[in-house]
Amino acid sequence: MIHTVTDTVVLAVGGPRDEGLRGVAAVSARASYALMCLTICWGVLTKTGWARRFGERKTLRAGHMVLATLTITFGCVHAMGFLFLAEGAFTFAQISVPFGDGVFFRYAIAIIGLELMIAIFLTAGLHRWTSSRRWQFVHRTAYAALPLLVVHSILAAAANSHLSVLWLAGLTLLIPAVTLSVLRFVPTTMLVQIGLVEEQV
Repeated sequence: MIHTVTDTVVLAVGGPRDEGLRGVAAVSARASYALMCLTICWGVLTKTGWARRFGERKTLRAGHMVLATLTITFGCVHAMGFLFLAEGAFTFAQISVPFGDGVFFRYAIAIIGLELMIAIFLTAGLHRWTSSRRWQFVHRTAYAALPLLVVHSILAAAANSHLSVLWLAGLTLLIPAVTLSVLRFVPTTMLVQIGLVEEQV
C-alpha cells in the first residue's frame, strides 16, 4: 500500500502534469507563430490596399486586429505555462524581464518580441489621441518583433529536437510574411515596373 501511494505521488509530481503543460506550451507557441505570420500578411495587405477586393477597409482592419489579438493571447499562454511546471518552473521575472538572471538568449528575444507586440496592441487604441507619425513608429516595431520571434522559434525547436519536424511548416508560413513585409517598403513605381502592381490611370 505504501509503495502504491509513493508511486502515485511521484507520478503526479514528476510526469503527466509537466508533460501536459509542456504540450500546451508547445501547441500555443505554434499557433502563435502561425497567427503572427498571418497577422503580418493581413496587415500589409490592408495597409497597402491590396486586399480591398475582399471587403471594406474597416472590415479588413478588424480582421487584422482579431489575428493580432489571437497571436498575443497564444503567446501569453505559451509563456505563462512555464510558471506552473512542477519541475524547472520559471519565475514571473524570468518570463517578463529579457536580461534577468537565468534567462537564456532564446528566451530573452522571445520576451522582447512578445512585449513589443503587446505594446503595439495597447497603443493601437490610442492612435486617435496621439500623432500619426508616433503611432506608426510604434506599430512598425512589429517588423522588428517578427525576426526576434522567428529566431526564438528556431532555437527553441532545435533545443527540443523538433526542428527537423517543424522547419518546413515554419518556412512555409514565414516566406509570405517576409515577402510582403519587404514589398511594403518598396516604392510603388518600382512595383509597377516589375509588374506586381498595375498602374492606376
